[in-house]
Amino acid sequence: MTTDPTPKERALVEYSEETNALVETEMVGESDEIKNETKALIEAIKRRAQSEAQGAGDLTRDTYLNAVRQARETIEQNKLFDPERIEYSIKLLQMDAEKNWESTLKEVSTLGDRLADAAKAAWDALTAPRPDSNL
Repeated sequence: MTTDPTPKERALVEYSEETNALVETEMVGESDEIKNETKALIEAIKRRAQSEAQGAGDLTRDTYLNAVRQARETIEQNKLFDPERIEYSIKLLQMDAEKNWESTLKEVSTLGDRLADAAKAAWDALTAPRPDSNL
């Protein structure tokens, strides 16, 4: 036994504006029966796709929630983080940051000295007396 609506019942079914527009645009010249069957097919496909997408969304959400719960339990049981390793990593980061800072200061200082030397050389070249060239 099927629950498929009879042709008269299908005629009473309302289709989305999008489906109506698509069928009317793409199937110009076709009979109303063919258009209605096509509309019914498109609507059935849309409902099925929405149902499948909802099911996939539920599965994805459940999987995500389980992963988050497991991660929280692992963290709460202190299996994931070793405080000594974290402290050691922080010390390494601090040492690396200090080394980089000192290197950057040295480079900036060297660049400043070179810029000062270049400015002095340019000033000397601009202000140096020129021999008269009245030839």
